[in-house]
Amino acid sequence: MNPFFGNNKNMSKKFETNAIRTQLNRTEHLEHSVPLYLTSSFIFEDAEDMRASFAEEKERNIYSRYSNPNSSEFIEKVCQMEGAEAGFAFASGMAAVFSTLAALLESGDHILSARSIFGSTHSLLNNFFPKWNISHSYFKIDDLDAIEALIKPKTKLIYAESPTNPGVDILDLDALGKIAKKNNLILVIDNCFASPYLQQPIKFGADLVIHSGTKLMDGQGRVLAGITVGGAELIDKVYRFSRITGPALSPFNAWVLSKSLETLALRVDRHCDNALKLAEFLEGHSKVNWVKYPFLKSHPKYKIAKKQMKAGGCVVAFEVKGGLKAGQQFFDAIKLLSLSANLGDSRSIVTHPASTTHSKLSVEERAESGITDGMVRVSVGLEHIDDIIADISQALN
Repeated sequence: MNPFFGNNKNMSKKFETNAIRTQLNRTEHLEHSVPLYLTSSFIFEDAEDMRASFAEEKERNIYSRYSNPNSSEFIEKVCQMEGAEAGFAFASGMAAVFSTLAALLESGDHILSARSIFGSTHSLLNNFFPKWNISHSYFKIDDLDAIEALIKPKTKLIYAESPTNPGVDILDLDALGKIAKKNNLILVIDNCFASPYLQQPIKFGADLVIHSGTKLMDGQGRVLAGITVGGAELIDKVYRFSRITGPALSPFNAWVLSKSLETLALRVDRHCDNALKLAEFLEGHSKVNWVKYPFLKSHPKYKIAKKQMKAGGCVVAFEVKGGLKAGQQFFDAIKLLSLSANLGDSRSIVTHPASTTHSKLSVEERAESGITDGMVRVSVGLEHIDDIIADISQALN
């Protein structure tokens, strides 16, 4: 029996309603809120039930490393939001990235990756996959026409983020989808900065979509999580790799995330409204060289962002005039906002990518990714926008 929709006979097609009303069947206690299933394993009715379960002749929970009711509910919600057939939830965003790629790649395979990606993903491609004879090539995000020249006989997939971390650059997902389909490649998109509320890459040709649930999905900096959703055939490979290697999301964190998704739309609307107002303020500031935000008309990919996204997201990037020293002075002068490497939190966060999230890259690699010494990444939170602007203004001045 499908555990979902049992209490929701008239499901809406609206994002916000499904995020709230998609939940497990109620138990005999008729609880209104789904309970926690803090159990490592599940029992069998008899020997035949046990045999059939392990033979995968029936769908049921066996062990929480494989599946758990709380994880299943969280996965179902994200699949609905992204328009995906199936998914698997992980203990962190990077566990999702590694496990997804490792499940699909073999020794000798080749990855095509955007140059502008998260620092830990860079490390994965450069420091770990080469040990297993898995190579990669980078393509520039503003030169997608050059991608096909980089394709090799053993190229297996294309990997990218949009918006990118930390520079909030935008990739044309429709163009990437067409390139992947034409060349029979798997397209994997990290959709963390947008969240499924703002963007659904599967609509543009993505085969798999990855999220760090730690960010906007949780929204309050409480838990680590990751999730990959997409086509059932590819997800089956990810699932079988992951049930053996064990990076599964904990039931408690899954329960927290499923509750958090109920307010995702409400929160992200406020994040985006605040972020656009901050970006507009920074764009005219005398102490700022440049500012990037997908829904600023000055963003080089503004039209593509408007085509792909409902709004611009919670992250604003800008460069302080004066380089590294001025940047350090700016961070030391911050009073209200948090100095942290996280994002998507209800609390606004300022980060210096060159010395934190992308510090493992060389100076040359950071330059190729558009990360300067004076770059500031702001994850704009839910505080009153006047207070956010006031703190950044006094720090700049």
